[in-house]
Amino acid sequence: MALVYLFVFFVLSHLLVHSAEEGNWNHPNCPFFHCGKFGSIGFPFTNSINSYCGLFPVDCDETTPLIQLGRDGKSYNVLNISQSNTSYATIRVKDQVLQEHLNLRRCKLLSTLTFPNSPFVSFEVTTPNQTLFKCKHTLNLTTPRNFKNTSCNDYNIYYSHSNHTSPSFPPECSIIQLPKSGTSPADADLYALLTADFNLEVHVSRDCISCYNRGGQCQNSGGEEFNCASAKKGTGFNKRAIVITLVTSLSGIGVLVVIICYFLGKLSFNKIWNKENPTYQNVKAFLGSHGPLGIRRYKYSDIKKITNSFKDKLGQGGYGDVYKGKLQDGCFVAVKVLKESKGNGEEFLNEVASISRTSHVNIVTLMGFCFEESKRALIYEFVPNGSLEKFIYKENPSNVDIQLGWETLYNIAIGIGQGLEYLHKGCNTRILHFDIKPHNILLDENFNPKISDFGLAKICPREKSIISMVGARGTIGYIAPEVFCRNFGGVSHKSDVYSYGMMVLEMVGVKNIDVSGDCTSEVYFPHWIYKRLELKEELGLKGILNEADQDGAMKMIIVSLWCIQTNPTNRPPMSIVVDMLEGSLNSLQIPPNPFLSSPPRSPISSLQYDSKSSNTSLPPRQTLSLGGNEICEM
Repeated sequence: MALVYLFVFFVLSHLLVHSAEEGNWNHPNCPFFHCGKFGSIGFPFTNSINSYCGLFPVDCDETTPLIQLGRDGKSYNVLNISQSNTSYATIRVKDQVLQEHLNLRRCKLLSTLTFPNSPFVSFEVTTPNQTLFKCKHTLNLTTPRNFKNTSCNDYNIYYSHSNHTSPSFPPECSIIQLPKSGTSPADADLYALLTADFNLEVHVSRDCISCYNRGGQCQNSGGEEFNCASAKKGTGFNKRAIVITLVTSLSGIGVLVVIICYFLGKLSFNKIWNKENPTYQNVKAFLGSHGPLGIRRYKYSDIKKITNSFKDKLGQGGYGDVYKGKLQDGCFVAVKVLKESKGNGEEFLNEVASISRTSHVNIVTLMGFCFEESKRALIYEFVPNGSLEKFIYKENPSNVDIQLGWETLYNIAIGIGQGLEYLHKGCNTRILHFDIKPHNILLDENFNPKISDFGLAKICPREKSIISMVGARGTIGYIAPEVFCRNFGGVSHKSDVYSYGMMVLEMVGVKNIDVSGDCTSEVYFPHWIYKRLELKEELGLKGILNEADQDGAMKMIIVSLWCIQTNPTNRPPMSIVVDMLEGSLNSLQIPPNPFLSSPPRSPISSLQYDSKSSNTSLPPRQTLSLGGNEICEM
């Protein structure tokens, strides 16, 4: 008898579904949601709880609300949302990366704003634009009337307060358009003339809205083609629908019996695992307390689809394996699948909490995560050139043929420094990485660096400078002295500065300096290079092609020696480090001797010299994490 009732239920439910599809209805499980000071909003906006309900995830944090333009797009601080219907909305956003460039006067990183337009959604900046003309010095242009110019490395940037256009600029000049501040004075310089706050109109196509109303999701299937995924087009309440319904219902009853038996057994296991496993409880509590994170949460079945069942393995580490994947929009990603038995979920929490609220060109972008029972995964942008490690170690098995020149190494050092400066000062909270090393620096197609792997990171309020940790963390050889011995001073952002200095010295020494003439296998490379500088002796730099290479290499060496001072108070903050690298070599002073004494030979912590191979080499590094619960203190 029970099966008869079950059969009737299946028939009626299927008929209701078919008839409902003929009408124009909204997602029954996608109601409008309250979003802090913005009030009630709905499609095309959504939150992480019902991520399938819209196109633009919004983190409704009361302090710093964020919006992601596209499921895998860039995040912006959202200042206002004005929504009249599902096809049109106006939002006011702040581009934190642009704001940082303006604050730090980084003219070379200014570029026209771009947005993820597609066949079903488009964006339009309604804030007035300021047009900039970026021309090389070698063009020897005369500044046109009514224009000003700002020197920017090898370029001049020309602009006009009245936004004149001029036919006199040659086609070799590039054009940059950025939002113009409405409150800048008449004599404002370039950086005061621009603003990172702007209004953005969002337009959603009728096809996409229709797809949404049918229960589907709008997707870009490539080019100008639009795809409505999982949408079911109604065919009416007719005989064909009844036949399909009867067949699927009869089949469903048989399948349902098997499924019920399976899940009755599995459910009891999951309840026990969820209730007793501390990892599950820790992660669940974290997600509950932090609310929407501004990034998409995926199911484990999605992770398998994205990675094609984990077919293409990119690498592995102490916390899990990394696979290449592809999202539905065709965007390539790197998926880190964390080991189930590793720790109590701390590395997962660290990574999601710290990197989900960052947005910087030198920080790898976290595009999503998975937390489903014991399964945990992190989805990052795909960075094609892999880690810096394989480009600077000759012994690396990757067999990379590309040799990085001094200019590239110098630019990489500056980029990493800018990323660390952002983590320490540019975020709403201060993020300490604690594991800066070549393995955790990724290089994009243009060899721009991106800091990755925040598994050991710690977050503190910006006004707090010293943190208290139970135990040491990091990779031996890059750990600052105060991290494993508090007698050297307090643990702070200066600990990252030390790791950065050791890494840059390694970039300089491992590939480019020949110390074979007067050193033994007992040499400690930083001590050797400081002694050479102190005595004003030749350093034996290899591959120097011009004076710019010479200056860049010397700046990397001198700045690194400042960074690895034993006393943390003697190390410059990352903002000063970047200024020193970008400034003149003549303005740099040789730092005091960074070492209390010359370190003894050690197979773990020293940069050694092999007299047989005539190459400096670094022994395998060991990652150390002995931490417990960390707190911040003044």
